[in-house]
Amino acid sequence: MLHDHRPEQRDEAVMALRTFNRFYTTVIGVLNEGLLDTPYSLTEARIVFELAQRPVTEVVELRRSLELDPGYLSRILSRFEVDGLISRERSVKDGRRQIVRLTDQGQSVFGLLDARSAEEKRKLLDALTGEDRQRLLQAMSTIRAILGGLPRSQSFVIRSPEPGDYGWVVQRHGVLYAEEYGWDGSFEALVARIVADYVNEREEKRENAWIAEMDGVPVGCVFCVQRDLHTAQLRLLLVDPKARGMGVGSRLVEECLRFAKRAGYEAIMLWTNDVLVDARRIYERAGFALVEEEKHHSFGHDLVGQNWWRTL
Repeated sequence: MLHDHRPEQRDEAVMALRTFNRFYTTVIGVLNEGLLDTPYSLTEARIVFELAQRPVTEVVELRRSLELDPGYLSRILSRFEVDGLISRERSVKDGRRQIVRLTDQGQSVFGLLDARSAEEKRKLLDALTGEDRQRLLQAMSTIRAILGGLPRSQSFVIRSPEPGDYGWVVQRHGVLYAEEYGWDGSFEALVARIVADYVNEREEKRENAWIAEMDGVPVGCVFCVQRDLHTAQLRLLLVDPKARGMGVGSRLVEECLRFAKRAGYEAIMLWTNDVLVDARRIYERAGFALVEEEKHHSFGHDLVGQNWWRTL
Protein backbone atom coordinates (compact mmCIF):
# COMPACT_ATOMS: atom_id res chain seq x y z
CA MET A 1 0.00 0.00 0.00
CA LEU A 2 1.26 3.48 -0.86
CA HIS A 3 0.87 5.71 2.18
CA ASP A 4 1.38 9.04 0.42
CA HIS A 5 -2.01 10.74 0.32
CA ARG A 6 -1.30 12.86 -2.76
CA PRO A 7 -2.42 11.06 -5.95
CA GLU A 8 0.24 12.71 -8.10
CA GLN A 9 3.03 11.39 -5.86
CA ARG A 10 1.50 7.90 -5.84
CA ASP A 11 1.41 7.99 -9.64
CA GLU A 12 5.05 9.13 -9.76
CA ALA A 13 6.06 6.31 -7.42
CA VAL A 14 4.24 3.73 -9.55
CA MET A 15 5.88 5.07 -12.70
CA ALA A 16 9.32 5.02 -11.06
CA LEU A 17 8.85 1.39 -10.00
CA ARG A 18 7.69 0.33 -13.46
CA THR A 19 10.62 2.15 -15.06
CA PHE A 20 13.05 0.39 -12.73
CA ASN A 21 11.47 -3.00 -13.50
CA ARG A 22 11.87 -2.44 -17.24
CA PHE A 23 15.47 -1.33 -16.78
CA TYR A 24 16.46 -4.21 -14.51
CA THR A 25 14.83 -6.96 -16.57
CA THR A 26 16.80 -5.67 -19.54
CA VAL A 27 20.07 -5.64 -17.56
CA ILE A 28 19.73 -9.27 -16.41
CA GLY A 29 18.44 -10.50 -19.77
CA VAL A 30 15.04 -11.75 -18.62
CA LEU A 31 13.44 -10.70 -21.91
CA ASN A 32 15.91 -12.64 -24.05
CA GLU A 33 14.53 -15.68 -25.84
CA GLY A 34 16.80 -17.98 -23.81
CA LEU A 35 18.30 -17.13 -20.42
CA LEU A 36 22.12 -16.95 -20.44
CA ASP A 37 22.22 -18.11 -24.08
CA THR A 38 20.50 -21.39 -23.17
CA PRO A 39 17.14 -22.85 -24.30
CA TYR A 40 15.66 -22.23 -20.84
CA SER A 41 13.45 -19.39 -19.63
CA LEU A 42 13.98 -17.62 -16.30
CA THR A 43 11.27 -19.73 -14.65
CA GLU A 44 12.70 -22.97 -16.01
CA ALA A 45 16.21 -22.02 -14.88
CA ARG A 46 14.87 -21.19 -11.41
CA ILE A 47 13.22 -24.61 -11.18
CA VAL A 48 16.47 -26.32 -12.15
CA PHE A 49 18.30 -24.28 -9.51
CA GLU A 50 15.82 -25.23 -6.77
CA LEU A 51 15.99 -28.92 -7.68
CA ALA A 52 19.80 -28.79 -7.49
CA GLN A 53 19.72 -27.66 -3.86
CA ARG A 54 18.74 -31.11 -2.49
CA PRO A 55 18.75 -34.76 -3.63
CA VAL A 56 14.95 -34.98 -3.93
CA THR A 57 12.18 -32.40 -3.77
CA GLU A 58 8.45 -32.82 -3.29
CA VAL A 59 6.58 -31.25 -6.16
CA VAL A 60 4.10 -29.57 -3.82
CA GLU A 61 6.98 -27.91 -1.90
CA LEU A 62 8.57 -26.80 -5.16
CA ARG A 63 5.31 -25.21 -6.23
CA ARG A 64 4.88 -23.43 -2.90
CA SER A 65 8.43 -22.12 -2.73
CA LEU A 66 8.27 -20.68 -6.25
CA GLU A 67 4.57 -19.72 -6.04
CA LEU A 68 3.83 -21.29 -9.42
CA ASP A 69 0.49 -22.35 -10.87
CA PRO A 70 0.21 -26.17 -10.48
CA GLY A 71 -0.67 -26.69 -14.12
CA TYR A 72 2.17 -24.49 -15.35
CA LEU A 73 4.69 -26.28 -13.14
CA SER A 74 3.39 -29.68 -14.23
CA ARG A 75 3.88 -28.82 -17.90
CA ILE A 76 7.46 -27.66 -17.30
CA LEU A 77 8.29 -30.80 -15.31
CA SER A 78 6.78 -33.01 -18.03
CA ARG A 79 8.99 -31.30 -20.62
CA PHE A 80 12.04 -31.70 -18.36
CA GLU A 81 11.24 -35.39 -17.99
CA VAL A 82 10.98 -35.88 -21.74
CA ASP A 83 14.33 -34.09 -22.18
CA GLY A 84 15.93 -36.32 -19.58
CA LEU A 85 16.61 -33.59 -17.01
CA ILE A 86 14.52 -35.04 -14.17
CA SER A 87 12.95 -38.21 -12.91
CA ARG A 88 9.69 -38.38 -10.98
CA GLU A 89 8.27 -40.99 -8.61
CA ARG A 90 5.80 -41.40 -5.79
CA SER A 91 6.95 -40.57 -2.26
CA VAL A 92 7.63 -43.61 -0.08
CA LYS A 93 6.29 -41.72 2.94
CA ASP A 94 3.10 -40.56 1.23
CA GLY A 95 2.00 -42.17 -2.00
CA ARG A 96 -0.22 -39.20 -2.77
CA ARG A 97 2.84 -37.00 -3.10
CA GLN A 98 5.27 -36.91 -5.99
CA ILE A 99 8.99 -36.34 -5.64
CA VAL A 100 11.36 -35.13 -8.34
CA ARG A 101 15.13 -35.24 -8.71
CA LEU A 102 17.65 -34.03 -11.28
CA THR A 103 19.25 -36.67 -13.45
CA ASP A 104 22.95 -36.55 -14.34
CA GLN A 105 21.96 -34.62 -17.44
CA GLY A 106 19.92 -32.25 -15.29
CA GLN A 107 22.90 -31.71 -13.02
CA SER A 108 24.98 -30.83 -16.08
CA VAL A 109 22.38 -28.28 -17.17
CA PHE A 110 22.42 -26.79 -13.66
CA GLY A 111 26.22 -26.56 -13.77
CA LEU A 112 26.05 -24.72 -17.09
CA LEU A 113 23.36 -22.28 -15.91
CA ASP A 114 25.14 -21.67 -12.59
CA ALA A 115 28.54 -21.03 -14.21
CA ARG A 116 27.13 -18.66 -16.84
CA SER A 117 25.05 -16.77 -14.27
CA ALA A 118 28.05 -16.31 -11.99
CA GLU A 119 30.23 -15.13 -14.87
CA GLU A 120 27.58 -12.67 -16.05
CA LYS A 121 27.20 -11.17 -12.57
CA ARG A 122 30.99 -11.09 -12.13
CA LYS A 123 31.35 -9.03 -15.31
CA LEU A 124 28.62 -6.67 -14.14
CA LEU A 125 30.32 -6.11 -10.76
CA ASP A 126 33.83 -5.87 -12.21
CA ALA A 127 32.70 -2.92 -14.32
CA LEU A 128 31.90 -0.95 -11.13
CA THR A 129 34.19 0.93 -8.78
CA GLY A 130 34.48 -0.38 -5.24
CA GLU A 131 32.24 2.42 -3.95
CA ASP A 132 29.56 1.85 -6.59
CA ARG A 133 29.68 -1.89 -5.98
CA GLN A 134 29.05 -1.34 -2.27
CA ARG A 135 26.20 1.07 -3.02
CA LEU A 136 24.63 -1.48 -5.36
CA LEU A 137 24.86 -4.33 -2.85
CA GLN A 138 23.44 -2.14 -0.09
CA ALA A 139 20.55 -1.03 -2.31
CA MET A 140 19.80 -4.65 -3.16
CA SER A 141 19.81 -5.56 0.51
CA THR A 142 17.44 -2.69 1.26
CA ILE A 143 15.01 -3.75 -1.48
CA ARG A 144 14.99 -7.34 -0.18
CA ALA A 145 14.40 -6.21 3.39
CA ILE A 146 11.51 -3.87 2.48
CA LEU A 147 9.68 -5.97 -0.10
CA GLY A 148 10.47 -9.27 1.61
CA GLY A 149 9.22 -8.08 4.98
CA LEU A 150 12.52 -8.97 6.63
CA PRO A 151 13.05 -7.69 10.17
CA ARG A 152 15.09 -4.52 10.42
CA SER A 153 18.64 -4.99 11.57
CA GLN A 154 18.91 -4.27 15.29
CA SER A 155 22.70 -4.10 15.43
CA PHE A 156 24.92 -1.08 14.98
CA VAL A 157 28.51 -0.12 15.71
CA ILE A 158 30.05 3.12 16.93
CA ARG A 159 33.31 3.99 15.17
CA SER A 160 35.63 6.86 14.34
CA PRO A 161 34.93 8.92 11.19
CA GLU A 162 36.37 7.63 7.92
CA PRO A 163 36.94 9.42 4.58
CA GLY A 164 33.59 10.63 3.29
CA ASP A 165 31.88 10.60 6.69
CA TYR A 166 32.29 14.35 7.27
CA GLY A 167 30.54 15.07 3.99
CA TRP A 168 27.77 12.67 5.04
CA VAL A 169 27.34 14.55 8.33
CA VAL A 170 26.77 17.82 6.50
CA GLN A 171 24.55 16.35 3.79
CA ARG A 172 22.38 14.31 6.17
CA HIS A 173 21.86 17.21 8.55
CA GLY A 174 20.79 19.42 5.65
CA VAL A 175 18.34 16.86 4.25
CA LEU A 176 16.73 15.72 7.50
CA TYR A 177 16.29 19.14 9.06
CA ALA A 178 14.76 20.43 5.82
CA GLU A 179 12.38 17.48 5.61
CA GLU A 180 11.40 17.31 9.28
CA TYR A 181 11.51 20.96 10.35
CA GLY A 182 11.57 22.98 7.14
CA TRP A 183 14.91 24.60 7.96
CA ASP A 184 16.63 26.37 5.08
CA GLY A 185 20.13 26.10 3.66
CA SER A 186 21.64 28.37 6.31
CA PHE A 187 21.47 25.46 8.75
CA GLU A 188 23.42 23.20 6.41
CA ALA A 189 25.96 26.00 6.04
CA LEU A 190 26.29 26.17 9.83
CA VAL A 191 26.88 22.42 10.04
CA ALA A 192 29.47 22.67 7.27
CA ARG A 193 31.37 25.37 9.22
CA ILE A 194 31.28 23.32 12.43
CA VAL A 195 32.59 20.23 10.64
CA ALA A 196 35.27 22.21 8.76
CA ASP A 197 36.48 23.86 11.98
CA TYR A 198 36.66 20.47 13.66
CA VAL A 199 38.66 18.88 10.82
CA ASN A 200 41.04 21.81 10.45
CA GLU A 201 41.56 22.76 14.10
CA ARG A 202 40.93 19.59 16.10
CA GLU A 203 42.94 19.07 19.26
CA GLU A 204 43.22 15.29 19.23
CA LYS A 205 43.39 14.78 23.00
CA ARG A 206 40.55 17.19 23.69
CA GLU A 207 38.16 16.71 20.77
CA ASN A 208 36.63 13.71 19.04
CA ALA A 209 33.78 12.54 16.81
CA TRP A 210 31.88 9.29 16.33
CA ILE A 211 29.82 7.70 13.58
CA ALA A 212 27.08 5.13 14.19
CA GLU A 213 26.99 2.53 11.43
CA MET A 214 24.36 -0.08 10.61
CA ASP A 215 24.70 -2.65 7.82
CA GLY A 216 27.78 -0.81 6.57
CA VAL A 217 26.01 2.55 6.25
CA PRO A 218 26.28 5.65 8.50
CA VAL A 219 23.12 6.23 10.54
CA GLY A 220 24.23 8.69 13.21
CA CYS A 221 26.94 11.01 14.51
CA VAL A 222 28.03 13.20 17.37
CA PHE A 223 30.99 15.54 18.02
CA CYS A 224 32.74 16.52 21.24
CA VAL A 225 34.67 19.82 20.99
CA GLN A 226 36.35 22.19 23.41
CA ARG A 227 34.30 25.16 24.56
CA ASP A 228 36.97 26.30 27.02
CA LEU A 229 39.67 24.68 29.14
CA HIS A 230 37.13 23.33 31.63
CA THR A 231 34.06 22.76 29.47
CA ALA A 232 33.35 20.45 26.52
CA GLN A 233 30.53 20.96 24.05
CA LEU A 234 28.42 18.21 22.50
CA ARG A 235 27.57 19.08 18.89
CA LEU A 236 25.82 17.67 15.84
CA LEU A 237 24.00 14.73 17.41
CA LEU A 238 22.02 13.08 14.62
CA VAL A 239 20.22 9.77 14.22
CA ASP A 240 18.86 8.74 10.83
CA PRO A 241 15.13 7.83 10.86
CA LYS A 242 15.83 4.20 9.92
CA ALA A 243 17.92 3.77 13.08
CA ARG A 244 15.67 5.56 15.56
CA GLY A 245 14.25 3.66 18.50
CA MET A 246 17.33 1.44 18.74
CA GLY A 247 19.29 3.42 21.32
CA VAL A 248 21.73 4.87 18.78
CA GLY A 249 21.39 8.43 20.08
CA SER A 250 21.95 7.41 23.69
CA ARG A 251 25.04 5.38 22.77
CA LEU A 252 26.51 8.30 20.86
CA VAL A 253 25.94 10.64 23.81
CA GLU A 254 27.51 8.06 26.14
CA GLU A 255 30.64 7.97 23.99
CA CYS A 256 30.82 11.75 24.04
CA LEU A 257 30.46 11.92 27.84
CA ARG A 258 33.02 9.16 28.40
CA PHE A 259 35.57 10.91 26.21
CA ALA A 260 34.95 14.34 27.77
CA LYS A 261 35.52 12.92 31.23
CA ARG A 262 38.75 11.17 30.19
CA ALA A 263 39.94 14.38 28.50
CA GLY A 264 39.77 16.17 31.86
CA TYR A 265 36.78 18.45 31.35
CA GLU A 266 34.77 19.39 34.43
CA ALA A 267 31.48 19.97 32.63
CA ILE A 268 29.84 19.56 29.25
CA MET A 269 27.16 21.67 27.57
CA LEU A 270 25.15 21.67 24.36
CA TRP A 271 22.97 24.07 22.43
CA THR A 272 19.73 22.88 20.87
CA ASN A 273 16.24 24.14 20.03
CA ASP A 274 12.95 23.39 21.74
CA VAL A 275 11.45 21.79 18.61
CA LEU A 276 13.97 18.92 18.79
CA VAL A 277 11.88 16.96 21.27
CA ASP A 278 13.44 13.52 20.75
CA ALA A 279 16.97 14.87 21.18
CA ARG A 280 15.97 16.66 24.39
CA ARG A 281 14.73 13.37 25.85
CA ILE A 282 18.12 11.79 25.15
CA TYR A 283 19.88 14.69 26.88
CA GLU A 284 17.62 14.47 29.91
CA ARG A 285 18.24 10.73 30.26
CA ALA A 286 21.98 11.39 30.05
CA GLY A 287 21.81 13.78 33.01
CA PHE A 288 21.78 17.14 31.22
CA ALA A 289 19.69 19.96 32.70
CA LEU A 290 18.17 22.93 30.89
CA VAL A 291 19.90 26.10 32.11
CA GLU A 292 18.64 28.88 29.85
CA GLU A 293 16.44 29.61 26.84
CA GLU A 294 16.40 32.42 24.32
CA LYS A 295 14.16 33.19 21.35
CA HIS A 296 15.87 33.68 18.02
CA HIS A 297 15.13 33.68 14.30
CA SER A 298 17.36 31.25 12.44
CA PHE A 299 17.21 28.82 9.52
CA GLY A 300 14.05 30.52 8.26
CA HIS A 301 12.03 30.05 11.48
CA ASP A 302 11.29 31.60 14.86
CA LEU A 303 12.88 29.25 17.37
CA VAL A 304 13.69 28.94 21.04
CA GLY A 305 17.33 28.09 21.62
CA GLN A 306 18.29 26.14 24.73
CA ASN A 307 21.53 25.60 26.61
CA TRP A 308 21.81 22.29 28.48
CA TRP A 309 24.60 21.49 30.98
CA ARG A 310 25.85 18.68 33.18
CA THR A 311 28.90 18.12 35.33
CA LEU A 312 31.31 15.28 34.61
